[in-house]
Amino acid sequence: MLETALTAFTTFFAVIGPIDTAVLLASLTPNMTRQERRAIAIKAVFIATVVILLFALFGGPVLRQLGVSLAALQTAGGIILFMIALEMTLSKKPAPATLTVKESEEAEDKAERHAEIAVFPLATPLLAGPGAMTSAIVLAVGTKGDLTLLGAVVAAIIAVMAVTLVLLLTAQEIHHVIGITARKVIVRVFGVLLAALAVQSIFNGLSEAHIFG
Repeated sequence: MLETALTAFTTFFAVIGPIDTAVLLASLTPNMTRQERRAIAIKAVFIATVVILLFALFGGPVLRQLGVSLAALQTAGGIILFMIALEMTLSKKPAPATLTVKESEEAEDKAERHAEIAVFPLATPLLAGPGAMTSAIVLAVGTKGDLTLLGAVVAAIIAVMAVTLVLLLTAQEIHHVIGITARKVIVRVFGVLLAALAVQSIFNGLSEAHIFG
């Protein structure tokens, strides 16, 4: 149970990237009051938590209805997470806080309407993005119906989102205190850990499919 919880916590912390998201929040809301930023952070974390938990609890059963096996899900999920880990480790701009040009333009437009920033880009796609959704399904299905292990995954999700909320609430302070170099080091360390977890997921999937081992 502890191993499952630690694996889930590390995975979600890596793919969600709360530190980068906190820095982005500070960048998007330079003229907002602390109360306005607090309201945005709470709303964004609440929405993202609900989305990720829905994928963890119901994503597996839906895929089973579609005929997708655990082995296929673990392998595909591992490949997706490995691609995210590579981008986190090698790119100049870590994946969790990277927006496309179109998304950046939309974010700037929405910045004029404070409440909408919580939904886009914070809740989605930064917090509850493809990586977090995939991780939720893969880790939940990997428990194979064991309610204790599933509870550990859910607890890990809630713990990571709680940490994320704290970081978002102190976004302005983090933006001023943490340096670019330190942020890049943290992201790359978690990128390497996520890559290892992704490869292990691929190995588990291939083993489950009896391709080797």
